[in-house]
Amino acid sequence: MIRKAEEKDIPKICDLLCQVCLVHHKGRPDIFKVGRKYSEDELKQLLIDENRPILVYVDEEDKVWGYCFCIFQQHLDDSVFTNIKTLYVDDLCVDQEMREKHIGEELFDSAVNLAKESGCYNLTLNVWTCNPTALRFYQAQGLVPQKIGMELLLK
Repeated sequence: MIRKAEEKDIPKICDLLCQVCLVHHKGRPDIFKVGRKYSEDELKQLLIDENRPILVYVDEEDKVWGYCFCIFQQHLDDSVFTNIKTLYVDDLCVDQEMREKHIGEELFDSAVNLAKESGCYNLTLNVWTCNPTALRFYQAQGLVPQKIGMELLLK
């Protein structure tokens, strides 16, 4: 089942955030620290922000096994961008114990449905090339590159 995250979910969300951070740290230790993206206090604030919904996948005992952090974006009256409304998937994670059970697909589909119900033009996300599993997952969901970020290391 997919539902909006609640304060009682914060401990498990923190665990999942650590799992994501570790994947990124292993792939790019020059960029990512070991830790997590949000503190418990920051998560409490996100839970009440209607422009930043967090979806969670829970089992029949209401235990969280995955999340999808979303952000509604819109550039109203911008000199370059049109006024389209976008749902940006900031982070999607399924507990490493539960991967390969289509939980990620269910979370992603719920984000797509949220975007459609909210009148969004598109859904976007970023994926790090050091995470080829995530890249393949998003491609399997039908996503295609919108832009490409590039770097030149100056060490």
